Amino acid sequence: MADIVVTASKVAPIDQDQAQIYPMVPAVAINRGQAVYLNSAGKAALGIATAAGTVKTGGIALETAGVRQGVSILKRGKVGGFAVSALAYGALIYSSDTPGAVADATGTSTQIVGKVVPMSDSDLTKVIYFDFPWLT
Repeated sequence: MADIVVTASKVAPIDQDQAQIYPMVPAVAINRGQAVYLNSAGKAALGIATAAGTVKTGGIALETAGVRQGVSILKRGKVGGFAVSALAYGALIYSSDTPGAVADATGTSTQIVGKVVPMSDSDLTKVIYFDFPWLT
C-alpha cells in the first residue's frame, strides 16, 4: 500500500455541479485534500483505516481549516490534485492507515473510497472519483 501524494493547492472538485459537498466543523486542524470522517461529537476528524470494521473516512476536505472553523467536505465527485497519473483508469482508491490519507491498495481495512477516472479534457487527465460511505 502506498499513500497517494496530494498537491493541496490543486485539490478542487471537477464538475462541481455534479459533486456532493457538505459544510462541517473540524475537531482538529485539517489540510486541503485530507480524508475526514464525522466523529461522535459531530465534527470532522482525520480519516483512518485503523482496523477492519472500524474504518473512519467519509469525505475529502476542499480547504484547509483550523479547529472549529468551517470546512467544505466532498463526499462524492471528481477531484483533482492527487498524483494518480501512474495508476490505470479504473484503479481503486482505498482508506489509508495514515490519518487523513488515501492509498492505492488496501491497508488494515479494505474500504474502497473511489477510483481513477478520466476528465473530459482532450488529454483524458486522470483524477479520482470519490464516493465515500456516509460520514460515519
